[in-house]
Amino acid sequence: MTPSFRSGRDVIIRTEAFKDAVTFYTSVLQLPVSFESPNLIGFETGSFCLYVEKGPDHGPVFEFLVKDVKEATLRLLAAGCILVEENPELPRCYVRDPSGLTFNIRQAKAE
Repeated sequence: MTPSFRSGRDVIIRTEAFKDAVTFYTSVLQLPVSFESPNLIGFETGSFCLYVEKGPDHGPVFEFLVKDVKEATLRLLAAGCILVEENPELPRCYVRDPSGLTFNIRQAKAE
């Protein structure tokens, strides 16, 4: 049986101190840049890709891939999760679970 949710490789942190965070990961940790846009930069760590996004802090965000984002979101909300942010165009959404962990639910690519 294939699990409904499976982890992705992405971990996202959002910070108002975007330039400082980028400097830390490029200069101190010397992580290679794998993606770059004005408000988002990705770093390859080996086991996962760390994304730093410009904006208000919401703690680390882990990623789960699902077949159907809408169905997964409804299932999570019914189980007591809180919708933090949603972008149907991608499709993806941030959900906070009852323990306080925020994670990204993203559409899995067709296999």
